[in-house]
Amino acid sequence: MKITAQQLASLVQGTVEGDGSAVIVNYAKIEEAEQGCLTFLANPKYTHFIYTTKASAVLVRNDFVPEKPVNTTLIRVEDPYATLAHLLNYVNNMQQESKRGVEQPSFVAEGVSLPEDCYVGAFAYVGKNVKIGKNVKIYPQVYIGDNVELGDDVTLYPGVKVYHGCKIGNRCIVQAGAVIGGDGFGFAPQPDGSYEKIAQVGIVILEDDVEVGANTTIDRATMGATVIKRGVKLDNLIQVAHNVEIGENTVMAAQVGIAGSTKIGKNNMIGGQVGFAGHITLGDYNGIGAQTGVPNSVGDKQRLLGAPAISALEFARQQVYLKRLPEMAADIKKLKKLIQDTNK
Repeated sequence: MKITAQQLASLVQGTVEGDGSAVIVNYAKIEEAEQGCLTFLANPKYTHFIYTTKASAVLVRNDFVPEKPVNTTLIRVEDPYATLAHLLNYVNNMQQESKRGVEQPSFVAEGVSLPEDCYVGAFAYVGKNVKIGKNVKIYPQVYIGDNVELGDDVTLYPGVKVYHGCKIGNRCIVQAGAVIGGDGFGFAPQPDGSYEKIAQVGIVILEDDVEVGANTTIDRATMGATVIKRGVKLDNLIQVAHNVEIGENTVMAAQVGIAGSTKIGKNNMIGGQVGFAGHITLGDYNGIGAQTGVPNSVGDKQRLLGAPAISALEFARQQVYLKRLPEMAADIKKLKKLIQDTNK
């Protein structure tokens, strides 16, 4: 995509400061950008790069004030990061090949209606009574079980497995290798020490605008539904157990594990490798730091770290003392010896 800085500014409702005729043909990070690239400055710790970058143009905040001369064109916008995201999505949509039709070999059960703009890749399997919305993309080696429902503009990347009866809403994206609707982990202990499998007869529901990362697994409910609500974004390698509910616009980084029947509220930000015990609740607008273990229910608007989870402030205090443990141990040893010598 070839565009001038002025044209780009008009596209994103920004203002140009510098050479509006500078030509942009590519995108790059501010520390790596070369001539012809557009980059952005959103994090203050990267500010020093704006004075050395070779980029032809840089997206900056409206209130950005340079501390010394800048040798590149600035495009001032309200939010550089959000603006860049919109631009990259726009360019990506333009560049992506629009796939349509049914490739062979693949299997589509008799009676399944495929809209004209649907794409079914080679070696895909579409079961009985599957309902498929408009502009759905089913990439090669996807398995879709009987009675599955796919909304409009759904994309299932290669190797995705959607088990029978599950429902996926509009504009959902499921990355390669994810499994939607595998059996929940339900086993009844027997007197002889063995375990009898409990049939998992529920489903999984992904509401609109959900994205599921590669190799993430979302288990079907024992009864009822495991529900991922509108706008949730799940990273790669996440385990969501049976009957879990994740609230609107919650985001989770890789390797989070959520045990069965836990309810997570809306607009939570959850770091990588966080573990949730089963049958607990997490409120709304919480921030859970990486590798936190959450054994009990949590309210709203909290910041937690550690295992077991405690407030981020208390965690920071504890870390200070942990670093001083060798010194404190030496002091205790000296005091103990002093007391012993005094008592002789």
